[in-house]
Amino acid sequence: MKTLIALSVGIASASLAGASDMNFNRIASFATAHNIPSNMDRNSESSAEIISASDDGMTLIYSDSPMGGVGMVDIRDPRAPKAAGFVALDGEPTAVTVKGNRALIGVNTSADYINTSGKLVQLDLDSKAVTVVCELTGQPDSVAISPDGTYAAVAIENERDEDLNGGAIPQMPAGFVSVFSIRQGALDCDSQRDIALTGLAGVAPSDPEAEFVDINANNEIVVSLQENNHLVIASAATGQVIHHFSAGAVDLENVDVDEERALTFDGTLTQVPREPDAVKWLDNDRFVTANEGDYQGGSRGFSIFNKAGELLFDSGISFDHLTATLGHYPEKRSGNKGAEPEGLEVATFDGVRYIFVMSERGSLIAAYEDTGREPRLLQTLPSGISPESAIAIPGRNLLASANEVDLVEDGGARAHVMIFERSQSAANYPHIESVMRDGRPIGWGALSGLAADPTDAGVLYAVNDSFYGLQPQIFTIDARQHPAKIVSSVTVNRAGITAAKLDLEGIAADGQGGFWLASEGRPERLIPHALYQVDSNGEIQQEIAFPPALQQVSKRWAAEGITLIGDRLWIAIQRQWLDDPIDTVKLVSYNLTDQSWGAVHYPTEKAPKGWVGLSEISAHGSDIYLIERDNQIGENAAIKRLYKVAQADLKPVELGGTLPLVSKTLVRDFIPDLKATGGYVVDKIEGFAIDAAGQGYAVTDNDGVDDSSGETLFFKAGRY
Repeated sequence: MKTLIALSVGIASASLAGASDMNFNRIASFATAHNIPSNMDRNSESSAEIISASDDGMTLIYSDSPMGGVGMVDIRDPRAPKAAGFVALDGEPTAVTVKGNRALIGVNTSADYINTSGKLVQLDLDSKAVTVVCELTGQPDSVAISPDGTYAAVAIENERDEDLNGGAIPQMPAGFVSVFSIRQGALDCDSQRDIALTGLAGVAPSDPEAEFVDINANNEIVVSLQENNHLVIASAATGQVIHHFSAGAVDLENVDVDEERALTFDGTLTQVPREPDAVKWLDNDRFVTANEGDYQGGSRGFSIFNKAGELLFDSGISFDHLTATLGHYPEKRSGNKGAEPEGLEVATFDGVRYIFVMSERGSLIAAYEDTGREPRLLQTLPSGISPESAIAIPGRNLLASANEVDLVEDGGARAHVMIFERSQSAANYPHIESVMRDGRPIGWGALSGLAADPTDAGVLYAVNDSFYGLQPQIFTIDARQHPAKIVSSVTVNRAGITAAKLDLEGIAADGQGGFWLASEGRPERLIPHALYQVDSNGEIQQEIAFPPALQQVSKRWAAEGITLIGDRLWIAIQRQWLDDPIDTVKLVSYNLTDQSWGAVHYPTEKAPKGWVGLSEISAHGSDIYLIERDNQIGENAAIKRLYKVAQADLKPVELGGTLPLVSKTLVRDFIPDLKATGGYVVDKIEGFAIDAAGQGYAVTDNDGVDDSSGETLFFKAGRY
């Protein structure tokens, strides 16, 4: 047995440069909705799942299951991708791969889980015409073409019904692999032969459920049997199984195992089956697996095997921890498979072999260098929501990812294809990451408020919102380095007991070494709108509830920021309340000396779509600064702005009276900042602060990676 190499759980910076200081940076995003035919509703659900590229690297093609076909993207100018058309395929496409200028597409036409069928379609990329259709005797999943272009392999999964008997296997019919010859570039349907996979695995030998296939230069096929936790090597030429073996199991420590709206990383899992999904050859002897899991396991990482069945490397829990340090850890999947590494791509750029590992639920791509021993983390890339696959185009120094989730029904982000370019430019992601502490990451996400240290330039503080309701935290950020580092955190508590169910949306230094916090609250759930003063350890020293005069006119959308001016706290109310004139919100004040309340009105912009409100307030010099934003995302985003109001104009009137309307001055349009990393415009820019040296900083809220790409943009935003 060769020596097993494991990645250290002490995560190095995810922004480490690759060979010759080359880095990938996202340069463009393409919403799959642009490929929806003109005779269909633009709001139809679409997706990008499995992606490939023409040999010249000028055209991308991706499978779109909801639309029942494939979409194409013209990337002759990769910074300005264009819709290149959609081809309907009369079924559900499951995979696409390209050789020459011909795409092979697996299409599922099954009536149900028992009566399975499919077809392998050959599509000419120039004419967009289907030239060959081979009928399959089962439901296809993955499709691969041999490097020499002579064979095609299809994983016939015949997937299980997860609602039948609790999803237990075996469930018939059994899966297998179909192999076809390709002659003079054309798929030969008459050459089809099936490779039986029954009787091999120990979990359910009668029900292999082939998941993913890849072919090496020796025309050897590697097949993952995910639910069976098994790997098979077979000959494309003879159709014979060469070798097969279990993918094995791992013990994991410092795991977040509960979905409790907190990032804990204090659990232990023993003998977790790897259950690999994607599998890719590294060379003619070694291959890498993404151990997503789908039945009884999922080891939250990736592994390297040789074809003799020797485990050469396993990442352990480090991939999960990596996503956590970057704010991409999907807490709502803790009880299942964590970050869920699902997709893989392997490619060589300028002599450097890259392994790209995709976190389906964390919406992140980690790029590693294949060193022949322990892979070296080079950098991490932000993807759209749920990257399902990626395709490398070394000849053009490009990488493209396919991101399957389309939130059109919820008014959220559309599914996207994202394009990355490898160059000598510095890595522009991540903007912020946390450090490891005692072998565990400082978990973070949903940053919703920002404050500057009163005296120490470059030191900032942030809070998380109610997504982490059982773990309200104050984070200390060192912004004097890039990426900025979250170096410590404290949990907001009452005498050492976590103050659960707070919805922290604002933070301000109290001038005494502690902080004032604004909690938005949920009155309908008996969680009050309130202010809290905490010491440096996060212990609540006093709680100030909103007075009846505010409570009786309040709505759910309340305090979104807090700042301290002299002896008076000012709180930004996000949206219009019951007694506010249209297109106004309140700036509420509380006098710490005489405990009196007052307010003024602030004028908000009219929303082209959705609503417009406030999401931050911060005092600096003779002004206060406020973030005003709409709730729109992507191409619909219109208002993401920073305004200022002169402090001299803040003349609060007693509650219940007629409130004066302050005037505002536009300081910054944040939309160019939100587009700077080549992604779609996120909706929630929620934090702004100016440090002791006059440097402005802004941060976005990633919604705890729930129906979100998980990206957090943290950037300098002018000098003041």
